[in-house]
Amino acid sequence: MASSSSFFNDSEKKYDVFISFSGKDVRRGFLSHLVKELRREKIMAYVDEKMKSGEQISSSLRRAIQNPQISIVIFSKNYASSSWCLDELEEIMKMKEQIVLAVFYYFDPSNVQLQQGAYKRAFAKHELKFQGNGLKVQNWRSALKNAAERSGYNTSHYRLPNLDLEIHFFLFRGARACFASEYLAGNFLI
Repeated sequence: MASSSSFFNDSEKKYDVFISFSGKDVRRGFLSHLVKELRREKIMAYVDEKMKSGEQISSSLRRAIQNPQISIVIFSKNYASSSWCLDELEEIMKMKEQIVLAVFYYFDPSNVQLQQGAYKRAFAKHELKFQGNGLKVQNWRSALKNAAERSGYNTSHYRLPNLDLEIHFFLFRGARACFASEYLAGNFLI
């Protein structure tokens, strides 16, 4: 079992939540606090710490995405720059019965929905890199748009010193509400 200071990262275990994120933006600070809060409430979160740039999503990571009832997608400035994040998101959005909670971490949701700003620049690079595979880029765009249209938390409306803590409480309430639903009540002690 993982120590209390490390993330849960064994995809063969049962997890309640899968978290998709750009490590460049949120790994230090926000993500560790979020995982700590979820753990405190006995909500097991899968956080991929083994990702290597340029790798394909493994079958074990695919299972880690498919098994939980909830995915938390943390959209941030560099999220769309990562083909790994976009592959994860595409896989998450294939899961029709999974609940997706979106967090727009210091990032305007319209940049995600409309794929403008940093996301527009990221997709221009992806289109050059994947010229022979336009369907891949189109699937990423579609997954981003669909995920961004879900209910979520927009941090750009707040300028509070404890914003991260507020987001944790939002996610906790969202995850807790999901676990409290009749659909999940049998799988989680409330």
